[in-house]
Amino acid sequence: MAAKIRSGDRRALARAITLVESARDDHRTQALALIDALRVDAPQALRIGLSGTPGVGKSTFIEGFGLHLTAQGLRVAVLAVDPSSTRSGGSILGDKTRMDLLSRDPKAFIRPSPSQSHLGGVARRTREAVTLCEAAGFDVVLIETVGVGQSETMVAEMSDLFILLLAPAGGDELQGVKRGIMEIADLILVNKADGDLKPAATRTQADYAGALRLLRKRSQDPDGFPKARIVSALTGLGLDEAWQDMQALRDWRKEHGHWETRRKAQGVHWFEEAVKAGLLARISADREASADMQALATKVAEGTLSPDRAAAEMLASLS
Repeated sequence: MAAKIRSGDRRALARAITLVESARDDHRTQALALIDALRVDAPQALRIGLSGTPGVGKSTFIEGFGLHLTAQGLRVAVLAVDPSSTRSGGSILGDKTRMDLLSRDPKAFIRPSPSQSHLGGVARRTREAVTLCEAAGFDVVLIETVGVGQSETMVAEMSDLFILLLAPAGGDELQGVKRGIMEIADLILVNKADGDLKPAATRTQADYAGALRLLRKRSQDPDGFPKARIVSALTGLGLDEAWQDMQALRDWRKEHGHWETRRKAQGVHWFEEAVKAGLLARISADREASADMQALATKVAEGTLSPDRAAAEMLASLS
């Protein structure tokens, strides 16, 4: 499978992503072996995370932007994360149908995945899917999150550039200085700047540009970044300028050492997350520990024990 992925076999890539997303223990062992085999001398793609509220036009933007990139000869992979139902656990996974033109482009690959109730706007194995796409030779990997709020910023921990999409009249300058997602955005794009919405988009862009000037300049940014632009996924307005900004920021960070530093920090972050998830899985699999958890949870539910005290007792029993 590793050899087929390196050769650009799209079916093998799709099967590999299914493998890494599987929760079965035997599949997990195979997935780790596959990732290890592909990490050797794997090329590095430009990883771009895209976030924004539902209805801002993320899928439409990705299709227009993706076609803009493939027209320049670049190979583009899109990892679209679809929200999962908290009741049934199911997902619609309809992103491909909303990117009809891009899905038929031979230089593009689109993979929708369920979030499976994983917090942060991405799926649990999205980072590994990015590695698979890089090994398959894609030049740019676009990671579309579910519609997120200001605190759900996990996509920034697996991307080189974080793009925030906004709708026209989506907030004033005071809204723009709110902490959280605004602090980590590298580029803010006000989408739907066409037709009757263009004046509103221009005003929103000006509001957020002013807000960005109030935020403290980050050490990993050159002068002028982060910045806000208007774009239209329908007409193509601003797409080339946005791509030029992304390339300029990528090149500057590579030249000044921030690129490698960011990827190293991301690696450490995901190592720690994997350890946390593994410890919880071991506790759940251990009958005695699981029974202790259930007993303490019952006391918390009855109000006889505080959550913090119950957690302290559980951790003490594990040491």
